Amino acid sequence: MDGKLLARIGAIGFVTFAITATAIELSRKDEPPLYRNLAAATETSIDPLQTELRRCQQLGEAGTHDPACLQAWADNRDRFLKPSQTLQPQPAPQAPGPQGQPQNPPAARDPAVNETAPAIASHTNEAR
Repeated sequence: MDGKLLARIGAIGFVTFAITATAIELSRKDEPPLYRNLAAATETSIDPLQTELRRCQQLGEAGTHDPACLQAWADNRDRFLKPSQTLQPQPAPQAPGPQGQPQNPPAARDPAVNETAPAIASHTNEAR
């Protein structure tokens, strides 16, 4: 077989494959998307802060000079970064004992509270 014949066979095979793939793709029916439309989700937003943040996002560069946007961004930062008093653990109330002291102090309930971890020796001289 010479090179010209081999090239022609390859070209015919490629064109046949391209025509078959095109026919299959054109015969497919449209399927509904597997994801939600984000534009519809923003319209149903009830949170006023979220609505204001979306408005500021659409303003683009002008949002950096808008006082309402600056306040919305500050509120959003505070919502995530400011420590909340409700997130700090509160000690559980203890029932008083006969002398007015708690019956089960925390250290007595859990023996692991009083244990200390052993010190780990440094192995810096082993690499020599």
